[in-house]
Parts: sequence; structure tokens; C-alpha cells
Amino acid sequence: MTALDTASTTGRLAGGSVVRTVARMIGFLSRPWLRVAAVVIAIVVSVWSFDRVPSASWEPAAIGLVPWIIGKYILCPLRWHSLSVGGRTRRWYLRTYAEGELLGLASPGHVGADLWRMHQLRAEAGLARPCAIAEVALDRLIGALGLTVFVVFSGARLPPQLLVAAVGIAVVVLVLAVTAHRRRPAVLAARPMPPLRVIVKGALLSVGYQLTIIGLLLGTVAAMGDHTSPVALLGVFGASQLAGIVPGYNGASAREGALVVGLASLGISWSAAVGAVALTALLAWLPALLLGGGSFAVRRLTRRSAVAPAH
Repeated sequence: MTALDTASTTGRLAGGSVVRTVARMIGFLSRPWLRVAAVVIAIVVSVWSFDRVPSASWEPAAIGLVPWIIGKYILCPLRWHSLSVGGRTRRWYLRTYAEGELLGLASPGHVGADLWRMHQLRAEAGLARPCAIAEVALDRLIGALGLTVFVVFSGARLPPQLLVAAVGIAVVVLVLAVTAHRRRPAVLAARPMPPLRVIVKGALLSVGYQLTIIGLLLGTVAAMGDHTSPVALLGVFGASQLAGIVPGYNGASAREGALVVGLASLGISWSAAVGAVALTALLAWLPALLLGGGSFAVRRLTRRSAVAPAH
């Protein structure tokens, strides 16, 4: 066997191992008791963080929450829909994305959201497992591309090292994706690379989503009785996103920690900075429980009503 054959065999085995690992994780995630336990634990972490700060005024935070809900639960699912080969309706992508967000908030690194989307692409859209994995990874890649564009254009005050890191990470991920697609075209034949217009559209939708996060942060900072310049907040937020590569739970991750430090560097008091970030993490649960949890409830009731006549 030549070295090339050996490398090819190793690549196939590694790819199969990744697919099997993801399948086991999806199966484990599908257990109802685990979903409930993870959600309860994550909510407790968010509430515990928020309980450590002074009382907040909810009105500015609620105003800031509105654009964020649009960005998270409309712009992001539309980005996924634009590049998907699942052939489902926009409503299906909106619903599935909302369900995934609820599970994502309850899992480190938001991995639960990706696993749920993979599961639904296989179970309801009929995609093969490698294709489903590739599609969600591609959506993540385009989201990261939009984030990189956002960081570069909003980071005039960022250190050059951070800008280089942001661009470097995006380039490495893009090269790995293109290389994997060329090396294993047969496996991913059903998931072709999207045209340039779709990539540009997805990146713009991702930038729009990042801007809605700025609106939410401005609202939560105002809720804590403090204020800051939106332009200054752009740079701080862009820098904090780079810490998102370190996995953590919603409300207790490296990204939130970096954001607290960044807000404090803008002259915001430490208590207000901690409170704003904790409030942001806590508010994320409201639409997730309403939209994602509501969708799960409707799905369960629909199944029961469909089974009832058989008895």
C-alpha cells in the first residue's frame, strides 16, 4: 500500500469516526430528561449571575431585546435557508432554528443547537448524515465570515493582533472547508458549495445579526443606569467575540468575561458591566423558551393527537 493509499484510508476512517461521534451525541441529546436538566442548569447559572448585581430597569433592556429577537430568530434562520439543500419551507427553518437555540443555550459552546439542526435535517429533510453535518458546518462558516467582516469594519480601536487573529481564523476554517470538499467530493456530493451570491447574502445577514446584538447591549447597559457610545461598543463587542472560540455555558463563558472587561474599559462601572452582561444572558432565555419551547410543546401535542385515534 502506498503512502497515498494509507493517507486516504486514514482520512476515511477519521471521517467515519467523526460521523459516528456526532450520531452518538445527537442520540444522547434526543433524550427528553437530558434536555430538561440542561435547560434548568443553564437558567440557574444565568439567574445566579444576574442575582450578583444591583436591581435593573427592565424597560431599556426590553427595547433592546426586540431587534435582537429579529436578528437571532429571523435573520439567522434565513441565512441557513438560503444555503440549505433540504428543500423545506422557510417556516420549517424558522421553527427548527428556534428549537435548536433552546438546546444551544443549555449546552457548552452552543453545540446543542447544531446537533439538533443536524438531527432534523436527517429526520425531516431526508439528508444523509454527512450531508447534514456539512450543511450545518457550512452555515457556521458563513456566520463566522460575517462575524469576521463585522470585527474588521467595527474594530478601529482593536489591537492589530486581534484583527490578524480574526482574519487568520476565518482563512484557516475556509481553507479546511474547501480542502475537505475537494478531497471527499463523493461524500458531500449532495451538499455542493453555494454560489458566491449566497455566501455574500449569508455574510450580510450575519453582519445584520451582529448589529442587533449591539442594540441589545446598549439596552442592557442603559438598564443598569449607565451609557456608552455605540461606536465604542462596536469595538469592544468585536474583540469579545474572539473569546467565543473557548466553549462555555450561556452567561458563564469566556466571551461574557471578555465583554465585561471591555465594557469596564469604556468607563462603565464594574457592577454595571457585570449586570449588563448577565442581563443579556438572562434575556436570551425569554424568546428561546417562548419560541423554541413553544415549538417543542406544539410538536408533542401534535404527536399525541395523531396517536390518540389509533387507541
